[in-house]
Amino acid sequence: MSTLKSELESALDNGLKEIEIADDAKAVEEIRIKYLGKKGIVSQLLKSVGRLSPEERPEIGKTANLCKTSLAGAVEEKKKSLSSNTVDKSIDISLPGRRRGIGSKHPVNQVIDDAVEIFRRLGFIVADGPDIEDEFHNFDALNTPADHPSRDIQDTFYLPDGRLLRTQTSPVQIRVMESRKPPIRIVAPGRCYRRDTPDATHSMNFHQIEGLYVDKNVSLAELKGTLLTFAHEMFGKDVNVRFRPHFFPFTEPSLEYDFSCVNCNGKGCSVCRQSGWLEISGAGMVDPEVFKHVGCDPEEYTGYAFGMGIERLAMIRYKINDIRLLYENDVRFLRQFNYST
Repeated sequence: MSTLKSELESALDNGLKEIEIADDAKAVEEIRIKYLGKKGIVSQLLKSVGRLSPEERPEIGKTANLCKTSLAGAVEEKKKSLSSNTVDKSIDISLPGRRRGIGSKHPVNQVIDDAVEIFRRLGFIVADGPDIEDEFHNFDALNTPADHPSRDIQDTFYLPDGRLLRTQTSPVQIRVMESRKPPIRIVAPGRCYRRDTPDATHSMNFHQIEGLYVDKNVSLAELKGTLLTFAHEMFGKDVNVRFRPHFFPFTEPSLEYDFSCVNCNGKGCSVCRQSGWLEISGAGMVDPEVFKHVGCDPEEYTGYAFGMGIERLAMIRYKINDIRLLYENDVRFLRQFNYST
């Protein structure tokens, strides 16, 4: 018995040493078969147990079980250790790491954020509304005549249920005036949709930011001051603003406004067609009929409204000559606006 026990202990000791110095999974598997396989050393030694007396067998069995479980456990641990330390030889770990450039805001989103921040400093808050509107909020409440061209299916995307994709963010102004009492001072950035033929300056899907200020004794002079301040904050102190008479169904009086060309500082160039001015959008004093549609007394309150295209501002700010560049997702174009790389 003492000889068999000694041989089992020796097999355990030798097996553990061989497992420890094994350098790959194949070598570990070969050691397992050598000691624990059907024809392995431990299995061959256990064939002698039948020749022992009943009194000797328990002690030898205990030693044999310890030998098998210890060797099996050592094999599994070694395999796990080798697996965690395995390096893909197809990868050259001596190469320097590749720097991944971080993302940045799209130029349209950047202009929206900057414009909103400017108007926040002027006391405006942000309001939002649905992209899918009804005719009342998109046209009727804005004093748009039933025969106005903007209502035609050639200009507006209508849905089968009679609703439509908003053609401007002005419906947000209506919804705000319906739900709140003056004073109201809001800006409404968002997407708009029109059946325009895409070209260098037009898109069927674009963004606007509109503003509304309603209170007692609001004047046209305040509107001019707001737009002038915005122009200076967005494009610099040297930018001037020009106002021209115009007509919009929802404002009276109405006007269009231009910013002096930031490309040539108002001297005249190809961008501004030698005029020195860049057309921005329209504005004016809220028409009394609009106030009546939302239950606001035009005898007590006055207000002004203005709007401008975000893409138009982005094109001026970044000197982009084609609006389609903003939506083609060309990484070479967008990378120019990632100032962190």
